[in-house]
Amino acid sequence: MIKRLMTILLLLLLASPAFAVEHLRLATTTSTENSGLLAAILPPFEQANDCKVDVIAVGTGKAIKLGETGDVDVVLVHARSLEDKFVADGFGVDRRDVMYNDFVLLGPESDPAGITGMKDIAAAMGKIAAAKATFVSRGDESGTHTREKQLWKAADITPAGDWYLEAGRGMGEVITMATERVGYTLSDRGTYLAYKTKTDLKIAVEGDAGLFNPYGVIMVNPARHPHVKADLAKKFMDYLVSEQGRRLITSFKVNGEQLFYVNN
Repeated sequence: MIKRLMTILLLLLLASPAFAVEHLRLATTTSTENSGLLAAILPPFEQANDCKVDVIAVGTGKAIKLGETGDVDVVLVHARSLEDKFVADGFGVDRRDVMYNDFVLLGPESDPAGITGMKDIAAAMGKIAAAKATFVSRGDESGTHTREKQLWKAADITPAGDWYLEAGRGMGEVITMATERVGYTLSDRGTYLAYKTKTDLKIAVEGDAGLFNPYGVIMVNPARHPHVKADLAKKFMDYLVSEQGRRLITSFKVNGEQLFYVNN
């Protein structure tokens, strides 16, 4: 009887995910989640390392805050100035370039600000403000919001008024809001392509150097937060920049269009 009970207990222990699977906490941007990229690249890593990646998809600013407080093990974000500060302040270590795409300025077909086809993003932002055309901002200290603020500054404009709406939402929701309000918004190209069939917004401005959008991965500093799973975090970072990770990132497409590109 005792032997039988021990056998049953052992089987229960082996069947329990709590004992079989290690968890890695990843704070990342809504763009990597909304675009569908994570669903494509995480399963091979989880299978190879017998683990589960617990994803917290928020704006870059919030993702970095989670890293600062030690609530995650690794962050995958896209705001280089915030990333560099995160590392300089001792909260993160071993930052690595992972991939890039670009930002695009979206607008309605009617184009009330008359910016479609412009190549100078700061000039286009200036025309939106001058026309008081509806602009929906992420307003959430995300990587996209950080870049938007930089673009307003480059245009020497402090946006304010009824035409400027701060949503405090993720990229997908902001695209939906801008669509409903027949307005403009700044989006990463990946999320726009993923939502292209759900919106009437078109790309009004693209290609300016100020719209370049690099992504980096950073381990939360285990010297500051000893509970961080440094070994698993390093394996994840190695995976993202490995040949396998790079291949999965570049092969990920939505409606036949590539969303992210890897660094050479």
